[in-house]
Amino acid sequence: MIDKSLFKKKELYPFQKKVVNQIISEIEAEGENFNLLFQLPTGGGKTVIFSNVAREYIKKTGKKVLILTHRIELCIQTSKQLNALNIQNKVINSLVKTLEDQDEFQSFTAMVETLNNRLQENASFIDNVGLVIVDEAHNNSFRKIFQYFKAVNILGVTATPLSSNKTLPLKDNYDRLIVGESIKSLIEGGYLSDAETFTYDVNLHGLKIGVNGDFTVSSSDKVYSNYFMQEKLLFAYEEVAVGRKTLIFNSGIESSRSVYELFKKNNYKVRHLDSTFSDADRKDILKWFKETPDAVLTSVGILTTGFDEPTVETIILNRATRSLTLYHQMIGRGSRRLENKSRFQVIDLGNNVRRFGYWQEYIDWQDAFNYPDRFLEARLSEEDDLLFEAEYELPRTLKDKLKNPDKLETFSMKDVYNECIATGKKGKEAVDISLNNHFEVVAENSEDMYDGLLLQDELQDDIERRLKHYTKCITKATDAYLNWLKETYNRQLSQRIRAELDAE
Repeated sequence: MIDKSLFKKKELYPFQKKVVNQIISEIEAEGENFNLLFQLPTGGGKTVIFSNVAREYIKKTGKKVLILTHRIELCIQTSKQLNALNIQNKVINSLVKTLEDQDEFQSFTAMVETLNNRLQENASFIDNVGLVIVDEAHNNSFRKIFQYFKAVNILGVTATPLSSNKTLPLKDNYDRLIVGESIKSLIEGGYLSDAETFTYDVNLHGLKIGVNGDFTVSSSDKVYSNYFMQEKLLFAYEEVAVGRKTLIFNSGIESSRSVYELFKKNNYKVRHLDSTFSDADRKDILKWFKETPDAVLTSVGILTTGFDEPTVETIILNRATRSLTLYHQMIGRGSRRLENKSRFQVIDLGNNVRRFGYWQEYIDWQDAFNYPDRFLEARLSEEDDLLFEAEYELPRTLKDKLKNPDKLETFSMKDVYNECIATGKKGKEAVDISLNNHFEVVAENSEDMYDGLLLQDELQDDIERRLKHYTKCITKATDAYLNWLKETYNRQLSQRIRAELDAE
């Protein structure tokens, strides 16, 4: 049993108290099967808020609360907070196979994959749950758990109410969004540090977009490991951040290791951390980072969530991203307020500020929740989309199946469209040329019609990417038109496959 005296109860700030009451009131008013999403910037105290919601809910209903996270660090952090509030809770980790003692606990905290495994074996693994709280609710891995909990309330919490999978919007699972305090308001209230942002022009030609819509790790590693980008990083650090505790975010392990070698060669106190490190090594590095005033820690992904080191003074985005969620997660690692820290620095080496705006800028999260496609399209300029979508990288699983993957990867809808217009043809002919290209790829990689239709299914992301690109070229990017275009394209492609790849 954990000694509760080790943890101190955190008093709620006025805005936190207000939102706890608001959440409880909405759940009471709406009854069972009502799902609520709550947005609050990183550093605003989401864990403190939902832990207090759990306490109030247990008091009022006598039912249990289940809290879902996707990282063990978040499980432990949440359990500590629940202990501080005198809530009898249990962490369901890989060692917990049964819950014979569940009546002793009011709350359970679990990683989503572990709990999913238990529920697949026994759908009644946990009894009498009335409220399911989902931390980092933008992460779509949680959806698989919802089917096991009927007649309950679900409360999702996130800094960015945008689904990690654009085809599965959060509004499909949550009935309403409560928007918390803005970043600007939290800064003005003294709850968050303000960011001073330094941007540097960088050449991102060579970046490729993967199937998830973000730049691929392989192309990012290649761009950010080259000599010129390394020199720019060192120049930016020495111009702005020397002597300050600095956290550097990279896209891949190769580029992070290159950063480590660069800083080590220039006699800076630097360590590298990625997901391949053991728990012991990770703890050792984070302890060193905490205790070393001018430490530089270069990392990959692992510190974007579940990591809280308030003494960080500089965040360097040594990567580009098309994910607004990731952008806010990275910068948020520097926003913790201390008595002697009211400001921190952000160095952007990925044109991210140009893509998303400054971290402190107002964002209409209700618009993001209700109309995610329109919201994201508006924030990524047409010029950026046209520039970057021309450089596309197929998923490795698909690439390995094709005899000549370059035939797909080098196809540029923008170039084909411009060529059609320049030669006096109709722009729509670009779609026909694209369809011919897809058919040629299907034909040369399929033995019969059945193979061809299966390959067509695997090409759906590439088809959608091209057609979205086409709608931008003709400035007609409505969802309805794109869906019609995609349906027509697929029908014509499958008809041609059936007609010309006869299975005998």
